[in-house]
Amino acid sequence: MGSVENVRNIGLFGHATTGKTTLSEAILFTANAIPKMGSVEAGNTVMDFDDEEKERGNSINLGVARFNYKGKIVNLVDTPGYANFITDAFCALRAVDGAITMVSIVEGVKVQTERLWKEMEVYSMPRIIFLNEVDKLTEEVDIESVCKDIKESLEINPTIITIPVFMKDKFPGILDLLEMKLYSYDNGKREVTELPENLREKYLPYRERCLENVLETNEELMEKYLEGEEISKEKILQTLIKGVKECTVFPVFSGSALKLIGIDLLLDYAINLLPNPTERKPLEGINPLTEEEISRIPSEKEPFSALVFKTYSDPFAGKISLIRIFSGRISPDTTVLNTTRDVKEKLSKIAYPFGKEQKVAMEAVCGDIIVVTKLKDTKTADTLSDPSAPIKFKLIEYPTPILSCAIKAKGKQDEERISIALQRMMEEDPSIEVKRDPQTKELIISGLGKLHLESIANRMKKRFNVEVELLPPKVPYKETIKQKAEAQGKYVKQSGGRGQYGVVWLRLEPLPRGAGFEFCETIVGGVVPRQYIPSVEKGVRKALEEGILAGYPVVDVKATLFDGKHHPVDSSDLAFQIAASMAFKEAMAKANPVILEPIMKIEITTPNDCVGDVIGDLNSRRGKVLGIEAKGKMQIVKALVPLAEVLEYAAVLRSITGGRGNYSMVLSHYEEVPSHIAKSIIEEAKKNSKETAG
Repeated sequence: MGSVENVRNIGLFGHATTGKTTLSEAILFTANAIPKMGSVEAGNTVMDFDDEEKERGNSINLGVARFNYKGKIVNLVDTPGYANFITDAFCALRAVDGAITMVSIVEGVKVQTERLWKEMEVYSMPRIIFLNEVDKLTEEVDIESVCKDIKESLEINPTIITIPVFMKDKFPGILDLLEMKLYSYDNGKREVTELPENLREKYLPYRERCLENVLETNEELMEKYLEGEEISKEKILQTLIKGVKECTVFPVFSGSALKLIGIDLLLDYAINLLPNPTERKPLEGINPLTEEEISRIPSEKEPFSALVFKTYSDPFAGKISLIRIFSGRISPDTTVLNTTRDVKEKLSKIAYPFGKEQKVAMEAVCGDIIVVTKLKDTKTADTLSDPSAPIKFKLIEYPTPILSCAIKAKGKQDEERISIALQRMMEEDPSIEVKRDPQTKELIISGLGKLHLESIANRMKKRFNVEVELLPPKVPYKETIKQKAEAQGKYVKQSGGRGQYGVVWLRLEPLPRGAGFEFCETIVGGVVPRQYIPSVEKGVRKALEEGILAGYPVVDVKATLFDGKHHPVDSSDLAFQIAASMAFKEAMAKANPVILEPIMKIEITTPNDCVGDVIGDLNSRRGKVLGIEAKGKMQIVKALVPLAEVLEYAAVLRSITGGRGNYSMVLSHYEEVPSHIAKSIIEEAKKNSKETAG
């Protein structure tokens, strides 16, 4: 085990299709960690080892590979870039100390790159940028437009360190602006030469801008540079390293992961510029015993503390936990405290990850990322610590679910196992939410998009042999009344022996929206004996469960029992319950009943140039815009919109904004449904009722 100062935990982040998994293969090959590069198309990469990832041809889980390179121990974390699977990227941000942000030199900065960059800012994550796919350029790249895109999209001043060089419209290699050396590549073989004299004049301005960006973080060196004094390479590099770690300098590198162009330069700079685990700030947490705020210094000498940043299932090994150690050391057969759940866990075996493979470890220390199997009660985002020095770290913040579906078991066997399978899925992916709708009785699963939910359904089938179907959730409509009405309910039954007798008069009145239900009585003279009044209320409450229009629950109604009749022998609790239900339905039919629909308060974050289209679409969905607020380059549109109109809004917004928009919504209130829509709701309910009866 080497020194903690020699460890680097580096994450690969960026929009989907920017080449993160291919870059991970190129890095592993460059570091001699694998004998041959795999490919996403062939499904034989180290990081994408899940069957579904191989089928889809893209990452849906994060992957970790530990390797040695030039005296450094590198834990490389490859993350998904699709919005549907972005949760693992959020988890990875808690496990790494530095990031390589991927941008296609051809396509520029895309929406998920922007989103993840903002998350990195929250953690003050040191970052470098890799412009991938220089091999796809057929003519000289306009590096100025690429940097302008980065500057505007990520709101930073990018510092170009390595730049693609063209000669006579051909791409000969990568120029290191600090060294002014030209690196040419041919089938992975590298040749280093001086930059030809005829190109020096062209690329010297890039070098000058590079040095200015780096040295402006050091006032003394900048002054000397402006006075024409030569600054040594060592001081420039030291200043660059300091700027990266302080997030004041954001270096940009160029290359091709697929063609192994510039990967060695990227890797060399990454391990020099990005911090080691001891250079993190002390981690904040709380003492679970006292709830006091405490911190833990990232050091081997501190008590053990760690975060579980990923959990997944293996058909052979069972539950697997990926753990980042932030302080102390750990060895096999050690008992630790899960401070999140207040349970003890035994780490029977620890290992280092290399994609799907694991290498047994005899000890792990601060900075290490390890694999532990079969932790009984531990889940993603849990903190593990020394039982004698407990600390609980802040929970991982996940993306908010944006799409909900009803999830239904296909067969009786599946019904029995669906809860267990969903529980396991939530352990792996905490961005999933599952709940039972109390009104519709549907099991509702919420996730980050259609692909996300389909992926969950596929994994449930493959791993747990549970087949489910995903359906649009039913809208939880309600029914109410708009005017007063009175009616009698009479239940008289005689069939030999003791009969049933109960007569109830009810008055119904509308209540303000959201008031719920009130029951009162004004009985005089004992026409309904006191012991039967609770039965009347029970009968009314039972009738509230299914309205007369379409069978939806009835709300915002006041029911008053004002008269009735009883029989000294035949009256019973059941008779008055049934009579009350009959009276309620009769009165409701006279009280101008209507259907109510849930109205959602929605907040949509959209680029400035899409605001008009977003508002136009909301208007077409019966939405009411409440206001618009500026937020940087984006606008936040606040509106009220019926839930029925936005059940699948995620795909619509993605189309309108080119994937750059997002939204959140909560229930605001209920409103009366327009009559023409209510008519179709009632007809649909009658149709479903007939089909069920048939």
